Amino acid sequence: MKLNSIGLDTKKTEELAEELNQLLANFQLYYQNLRGIHWNIQGRAFFNLHEKFEELYTEANLKVDEIAERILTLGATPLHTFDDYVKAAKVPIGKNVSVDEKAVELIVNSLTELLKLERSILENAGDANDEGTSAMMSDFITEQEKTVWMMKAWLGETV
Repeated sequence: MKLNSIGLDTKKTEELAEELNQLLANFQLYYQNLRGIHWNIQGRAFFNLHEKFEELYTEANLKVDEIAERILTLGATPLHTFDDYVKAAKVPIGKNVSVDEKAVELIVNSLTELLKLERSILENAGDANDEGTSAMMSDFITEQEKTVWMMKAWLGETV
């Protein structure tokens, strides 16, 4: 087994970097969705949702950077073109979403896809003994599960 400079199996970190690139692509589209609904939201819930969507896209932007830096730490190159993002993305693309319920549903559906990817990465990071990636995924999952719960509560639904 060949180890990289941070003491992890090179083959396993290459695989993790590929998965992290998938996550990066999906986060970039999630971020764009959030920007779009922040700009376009209308109706009686405008003020509260406009502010909440800004909070969420600010957090997403920070996570994009963290994911890219982790990919670099593992010795790979992060995806960085929208063409790559669209090809790798599984989150739904929200175009011209201005209705409050549709915007919140878009967030829930996007986070559901992100959580699937993050759980897969968490499992594979554990197998690779990659504590850095595991810790990042654990933090992301905990925060996003809470956001899903809150958004579902806003919709009048249960998780």
